[in-house]
Amino acid sequence: MFENLNWWEIGALLLLALLIFGERLPKVIGDGLRMVRGLRAMAQNATSDLSRELGTDIQLEDLHPKAFIRKHILSEDEEQSLRKPLQSLFDDVKQDLNGVKGDLDGVKSHLNETAADLKGAASRRPAAAPAEPAPQAVRPAQRFDLDAT
Repeated sequence: MFENLNWWEIGALLLLALLIFGERLPKVIGDGLRMVRGLRAMAQNATSDLSRELGTDIQLEDLHPKAFIRKHILSEDEEQSLRKPLQSLFDDVKQDLNGVKGDLDGVKSHLNETAADLKGAASRRPAAAPAEPAPQAVRPAQRFDLDAT
């Protein structure tokens, strides 16, 4: 619960609690511990009732839905039979992705070679005089309005 607090922070919290609650601090701590024990007892009673109703031994960790299904409903053979079709699909997708990755690596190396060739050609070419701008094309006058209906 306090794994990410160091000793100074815990001491500061205790000092703050002492300042807030004063002489009532031992009673407040006792009430808090009694509440934690009550919650723990309620959780144990709930798991024992559930175990009795289902006829199996259930631990608190088993109440996670995936773990519960794996442990109490599916056998290992059934789980493997459910995974088998999906495993072949997973392997196919993985193989296709590896192929695409290889193709992309080839394209990347080709682009890098082309860029290096272009840089080399640009550095060997003499600087050219700036070209004159191309004359603007003259548009013929429109005879009718295109937006009209």
